[in-house]
Amino acid sequence: MHRVSTDRQGSDPSRCRYVVLVPDGCADEPIGALGGRTPLEAARMPHLATLAARSRLGRARVIPEGMPAGSDVGHLSILGYDPRRYHTGRAPIEAAAMGVELGPDEVAFRCNLVTIADDGTMIDFAAGHPTDAQSHPVIAALDAALGGGRDGVRFHPGVEYRHLAVVPAEWADAECSPPHDLTGRPVVWPTGPAAPKLLALMDASRAVVREVAARHGFAATQIWLWGQGRSPRLPPFAERYGVTGRLSSAVDLVRGLGVLAGIEVVDVPGATAGYDNDYAAQRRACVASLQTRPFFLLHVEATDEAGHQRDPEAKVAALERWDAEIIGPLTEELAAVGPHRILLLPDHATPCARGTHTDAAVPYLLFDSEQRLEGGRYTEAGVAACPEEPGGQLMGRLVGSGPAAGV
Repeated sequence: MHRVSTDRQGSDPSRCRYVVLVPDGCADEPIGALGGRTPLEAARMPHLATLAARSRLGRARVIPEGMPAGSDVGHLSILGYDPRRYHTGRAPIEAAAMGVELGPDEVAFRCNLVTIADDGTMIDFAAGHPTDAQSHPVIAALDAALGGGRDGVRFHPGVEYRHLAVVPAEWADAECSPPHDLTGRPVVWPTGPAAPKLLALMDASRAVVREVAARHGFAATQIWLWGQGRSPRLPPFAERYGVTGRLSSAVDLVRGLGVLAGIEVVDVPGATAGYDNDYAAQRRACVASLQTRPFFLLHVEATDEAGHQRDPEAKVAALERWDAEIIGPLTEELAAVGPHRILLLPDHATPCARGTHTDAAVPYLLFDSEQRLEGGRYTEAGVAACPEEPGGQLMGRLVGSGPAAGV
């Protein structure tokens, strides 16, 4: 596998274009409803198969051992930043995307709108996926009733059910469970020295959230605080890897990493964090950007959402849209642009049977238009025999710089 049949002699690295494709959480486990196959195995993806047959394939550990299996950690690895050094929490990354500045005496918490049953079961970590028009009035009401700077607390609206609470720094000293890990289970309330403060705020949110959410047509019951941290400091991506670039994502977490790393965030009309995402619009934005800057990261959330919803058919459908609307047309369009490399991998696995993230190594694909490799199949089984590699090394290979340079 991976034997090179042509080489790159005489190529000009300055002309190369670099694309990172992130189908969020697409890695999975065999599923009975799919005949014992994973969604990557069940999906009809002829363009990906063609690309994989000419690429280096492997298994990347994007979630370092002992770290939380989340998109914050996974995307830090994908962008080539060691999460063990640079990760401070999920919420401060989202704060950067929202333009919310944290003072030295403040921390940010992710503030989900959730639906919890009277018996304490987490019914829905996303409160039915309200629209911004539905959820933003709830956050405004929370800020008016419980925030607005009172006791150092303020609320900021985000996207759908994902919002932000900024609180005094000492509130960070608590263990908080991600709500998507609790779906269908009794909730695990925050613990630790700061837990009483968090619980008091979450308890006080119930009356406001229930009333305003019902008025706007969805069934949230309270806020859920988690993912806390101070603002991280990332070395500029352009200085680290010698290329400038942009990214497209509908998720504040990914957009925030772009802001922190100095990667310009492109607003693409039609890009969403749900199944209705406009894949083709994101692809067009990628190709247009590559005319002026050599690097682009394209992230789509739908595969991860399907994993959380335990919906393998939706995950297969999202993968097939990746193939038909991004991978196939993009490989043709990049051929006209000139020399290029593509890195494709998820930021973590989100198995449908589990409904949450795992830290399992994920399959990666690294393609170079100026090399022909004897590749293989881009599936979990297709790379099962490959040794695990640190996910943080792949960016250096993609752009041809650093200790892991070269495909």
